[in-house]
Amino acid sequence: MHNPPHCLIVGAGAIGSFYGALLKRAGCKVSVVMRSDYELVARQGFQFESPLGDLSWQPDHVYQPGDIPEQAPDYLLLCVKVIPGVDRAELVRPWMGEHTVLVLIENGLDIERELAEAWPGRPLVSCLAFIAVSRTAPGQITHQAYGQLVMGNFPGGYDEHCQRLSGLFREAGIKVEESEAIVGERWRKCVWNAAFNPLSVLANGADTLTMLDTEGGEALVRTLMAEVMAVAKADGYPLPEDLIDKNIPGTRAMGAYKNSMALDYLNDRPLELDAILGNVVAIAGQHGVPVPHLETILVALKMRQPQP
Repeated sequence: MHNPPHCLIVGAGAIGSFYGALLKRAGCKVSVVMRSDYELVARQGFQFESPLGDLSWQPDHVYQPGDIPEQAPDYLLLCVKVIPGVDRAELVRPWMGEHTVLVLIENGLDIERELAEAWPGRPLVSCLAFIAVSRTAPGQITHQAYGQLVMGNFPGGYDEHCQRLSGLFREAGIKVEESEAIVGERWRKCVWNAAFNPLSVLANGADTLTMLDTEGGEALVRTLMAEVMAVAKADGYPLPEDLIDKNIPGTRAMGAYKNSMALDYLNDRPLELDAILGNVVAIAGQHGVPVPHLETILVALKMRQPQP
């Protein structure tokens, strides 16, 4: 692939449309598969507010599920939420060509396995997005801060597909950290996600500053993060001891940010409960690591989980 690659975004919400915008900025042909907002995006594309400048863009093609693509993409970026009832392998199957590289930009732990089993022997690129971005209306995206990626092959390594894709994102203006051990990096991000995302739902959709500034709020966040770090260590992925102390000021720097789970809750959408929290508690049980605070929040969230 000497020419700019053709990229297809499956799940072009806030995350998918943001990284699609960057690939478009880098000169790629970028198409999207839309379940909702199809007609609007086909007509006027995605409109962005971002500190990176004008990221508004028009996809080369806007497909609906069931459409037949004109050509298989070089890279298929899967950016849907990992929720019960969504068969991600079947979701991407119609768009996977013989040489298509599957790229995951999704939250959670142990989310790659079902895709790796569906295409054994094929390269699978796993990415973690560190970003504050929200879909504020159909086709309208607000990017508040950050945007860097951590990227690597699952279950390990960093091949030529990662190298090419990371080069395109860097050309578009964001940082990409290369990782030979992406599972360990997922644990690192889980320290933030498993604390702030579930807690925001229990706090009725609160933003990050509200959670931190409420009396006892920062102490609770730190306790949740410490429990995740204990599980990660037991699972063979010890994390830096100062990670919590770095996470707190980094979160404050984002401003009053409503994370993705808070927005899903406020809009009566299913929550990524297992991917972000349930899998952590399950792995804790396998290793006999006590996580009383995480367990309590998991049970409480199951009570609030919108029923499909």
